[in-house]
Formats: sequence, structure tokens, C-alpha cells
Amino acid sequence: MKKVIDGNAIVYCEGAFNTPNGKTAHGLVRFTERYNVLGVIDSRFAGQDALQLLDGKQGNIPVFETTQQAYQTLTSQGHEIKYFVIGLAPDGGRLPAIAMNDVIWALQHRLNIDSGLHDFLSEKPDLVALAEKNGCTIRDIRKPPHRNDLHFFSGKIEEVDCLKLAVLGTDSAIGKRTTAWIIVHGFRQKGLKAELVGTGQTAWLQGAKYSLVMDSLINDFVSGEIEHAVYEAWQNERPDAIIIEGQGSLMNPAYPGGFEILAAGRPDYVILQHAPTRLEYDGFPGYPLHPIEQQIQAIEMISGKKVIAITLNHENMQPHEIPEACKALTEATGLPVFDVLHDGAEGLIGLLEKL
Repeated sequence: MKKVIDGNAIVYCEGAFNTPNGKTAHGLVRFTERYNVLGVIDSRFAGQDALQLLDGKQGNIPVFETTQQAYQTLTSQGHEIKYFVIGLAPDGGRLPAIAMNDVIWALQHRLNIDSGLHDFLSEKPDLVALAEKNGCTIRDIRKPPHRNDLHFFSGKIEEVDCLKLAVLGTDSAIGKRTTAWIIVHGFRQKGLKAELVGTGQTAWLQGAKYSLVMDSLINDFVSGEIEHAVYEAWQNERPDAIIIEGQGSLMNPAYPGGFEILAAGRPDYVILQHAPTRLEYDGFPGYPLHPIEQQIQAIEMISGKKVIAITLNHENMQPHEIPEACKALTEATGLPVFDVLHDGAEGLIGLLEKL
């Protein structure tokens, strides 16, 4: 049985599972060291297996119609549920009004609430009072640290002498974090030490020891917090490789992430995640995705470092279409292409071991 940091959890993802707005739930279903995920809530897929829906693999994580059904079924099977985790990641980070009833129900049944949204539940007096009454906690993962605890860029990143890789993407919600974890696990399976530096709320929820939530920080401290997380991972763990999770994309109109990661994390190389079937930026119809060749040029110009490989997001593709998509991207860019979610990380790790 795997060791977990916090305990058994059910993940709320009503109306969003298997969509970009459910990416937090997807991450927790695929992998987490923080919780033992026992169920997901989304009435549209009730009765199905969550991992089977995502990746076509049996995961033994059932999807339930309601929070009440999940709780009652699982507790009747002898499970103690400790956490109710918000698995939604909607644009703007606001909790849908309909979900508040489930949060209240969970607190009434003594479940701790973990949320990665911008809508801070710990600042709602009625919820705080209910949590105190029932002996539970509310953790807002996206709540920024106090300014006194934040770090400004110092240049200490130059002391880090292990391999640093940044997994950036051509869009938001395109699988950067999942690929970053797969690379970390691929290194570890080879007997090498690797650490993930998480840059969003889901990586923390998955148990990333060294992490920050970029989009909740005051801009002046973003670079310093990235540097600090990378430096601490190196100083404390002495890994062979540090993998930095990307955010948004350089050219996304709403989430132009990546600049600070390149500037402050100072990766040695960049791996670029891309979804060939995606024509417009996620959530923004009418904003066509910039060509991948142009995005590679932008990354290399800004960082002075090479994009050494492309990792494929096979959304809206059939398995037999993946090899041809990889071949087409290689022909267009001259770079090796890997679908690590479908095929595993061995090929990519073989390339990285030669760096």
C-alpha cells in the first residue's frame, strides 16, 4: 500500500471531468502522494472508472453521481474519508455556486476541504464557523504566503549544478504537469534522483515537495519563488535532475506563462508539450494557436537554450494516429517527438540520459 501524506479523499469534479476544466481532478486520479483517492464526483460518468475514462487504463477509482453517494458507499465499505478535494480548474478559478452545497455537506460530515481555486473558502465566515464546529480544516492551496515569507531573485540559481529541464507547452491545460511527473518517475525508475518543482496548485495537491503557485503571487516575487524552489530542491535532495513544471504558454492571450520560468529557473533545456489537434487557444475561440515552429523560436530566443524534444498530447486522436502525428511533428521541427502518456517515458529518458 502506498504511503500518503494526508489520507483518503474524494474529489469533486461535477460537470468537468474529462474536460480541460477538470485537470486538477485528472492529476489526482493519475498520481498523487498526498491522498489516497477513493472516488470522483461527476454525475455524467457515474458508475465508470475514472482512470479508464482518462487514459483507457483500469484505475479502480469509481465515479459517483453525488457527494452523498460517494461518502455513503465508501464508508459502508469500511473506508474512512478525511478529505473533500475540489478537483475543478475553471477559467478564473471561481467555485460554481452549485458546488457550495457539496462543500457545506462535506463540512457537516467532518471532511477537511482542500481547494486550489482563487475563490478562497477560508475567507467565508459561515464555512469557517462550520469547519470549527465540526473539527475540520479548510486549506486554500492558492492562498499566497505572507509577503515576509516571499523570496526575491538573488542569483543563487547559478549554484545549482544538476540537470534542469523545463516542461513548457504551446497552450494552457495541455498536459505539462503530467508529462513533468512522468519524466520524474522515468528518471527514478532508472535509479536516478529526480525532483519536480511544481508551479501550480495541482502539483502541490499531488504531493510535490518543492512547489509554488505562480498565478497567486505578487509579480515582483514570482522569479524569486521559482529560484528558491529550484535551489531548495537541489540543496536538500542533491538530485541528478530537476524538472520544472510549466504554466500557460508564452503566447496564450490569458495565461502567458513561461517567461519567469525561463528567466529565473534557468533550465539547461526545454521540452515542449503540444496537442496537434488543437487549433485555438484553450477557452478562447477566435485566437488561433501560434505555429509550433514559431513557439519554439520564441522560447529559444528568450532563453538562449534549446528545445530538445516535443511531447505529444494525443487529445482527440485515436491510438493508431499517434505515430503519424509524431512523424509529422518531427518533419516540421526536426525534433524527436514522444507521447509519454501513451508509450511511457523510456524513449525520452534515453535521450535525456545522454545530456
